[in-house]
Amino acid sequence: MNTKDLLKKVREIEIKTRGLTKQVFSGEYHSAFKGKGMAFSEVKNYQFGDDVRNIDWNVTARFNEPFVKIFEEERELTVILILDISGSSDYGTKKKSKKELMLEVAAVLAFSAVMNNDKVGAVFVSDQMEKYIPPKKGRAHALMILRDLIDFEPKGKGTDISQGLKYFRNVIKKRSICFVVSDFYDSNDFMEGLKIANKKHDVVALRLYDPSEKNLPKMGLIQMYDAEKGVTKWVNTGARFVREKYKKRYESFEEKLNTSFRKSGVDYATLSTEGKYLVELNNLFLSRGR
Repeated sequence: MNTKDLLKKVREIEIKTRGLTKQVFSGEYHSAFKGKGMAFSEVKNYQFGDDVRNIDWNVTARFNEPFVKIFEEERELTVILILDISGSSDYGTKKKSKKELMLEVAAVLAFSAVMNNDKVGAVFVSDQMEKYIPPKKGRAHALMILRDLIDFEPKGKGTDISQGLKYFRNVIKKRSICFVVSDFYDSNDFMEGLKIANKKHDVVALRLYDPSEKNLPKMGLIQMYDAEKGVTKWVNTGARFVREKYKKRYESFEEKLNTSFRKSGVDYATLSTEGKYLVELNNLFLSRGR
């Protein structure tokens, strides 16, 4: 993709997600994610009911009357997007591919962070660590992340999310918000990495899926290509037992994944390529806000 087409694509994504970002931001983003703690703001005269533990003894001694410290929540956050850009992200049979859905979700989260004056950075991962974009503030930086996501060609085709999580834990030392955006088709054990990261950081898993992954369409004998393994095989989708086996295998994978997320204490949402992801994202923020 040449520079002109790339900038045009980035601009289209910004325009498309601008309204969505305002919905998420004005709704629940601010209350869903907490700041680093409480920071000192000012002092005021002590009034009945104030916490005596907050008395500022130096100011009290100076003016010979009691003063208390006022604290405010320190809101500035660092948001890191761990983005799975493996071969399976190119899959999609509905309105968009998983990669296109990932791009929109990343845009909504990045611009929400910008509107809240938070830093945002990104980690691109396949079956290896691909790229790290350090967190910074500002719209220009968010646009750079989106531009790189559109134009980046990964070296690997497989999936190893633990590689991205390990890099994130080693590089980001201060407590951060981490969104892991993936379809989680990963034969490696990444749950332990999620648990470790979630002990220090606030980790949220956003699982991308296409409806055809659950229900194989009845299309007769078709060729199916595994983008991560580079393998092509023929599948008889007209056979009922084939479709049922396919569905059961997906449901088993989904149940195991959801159970693992709950046990690890990681908040998660499932986002569809059908285009209703904003509802799920808002529901996630609402539940966290409560």
